[in-house]
Amino acid sequence: MAQQPQTQAVQPKTHYLKGDMVLFRDVERYWLGLPGHTFVGRVERSWTNIHSGKLLYDLTELSGNRARAGIDPDYMRPLPATDAMHDIDTAPLSETDTGAMTPAAVAWLRQHLVRDAAALPAPR
Repeated sequence: MAQQPQTQAVQPKTHYLKGDMVLFRDVERYWLGLPGHTFVGRVERSWTNIHSGKLLYDLTELSGNRARAGIDPDYMRPLPATDAMHDIDTAPLSETDTGAMTPAAVAWLRQHLVRDAAALPAPR
């Protein structure tokens, strides 16, 4: 009898630090088909459950500034800064039309141009 291939990807164990941004899924709400099962959170602390020995996390749910305690890291995924900053990092700076850039990239550039205007080289 042939063995069935494994189709589920295995996520590497990740340890989160205070301040890390994560995506969290409330697994009970998810399996029950209830809304609001997935949210963005910020790691506040980690701790080990004395009964199970499992590392758990306390998060702040950013959309409502709500504390969520005892979150299982199996239902968390990191939100890397590179993903959040991709539009700024890849902004077409050679374009004369700022419409080619996303609003976030334009806002970031304007903010930094004002602040760093003295540090910029003189125009040619």
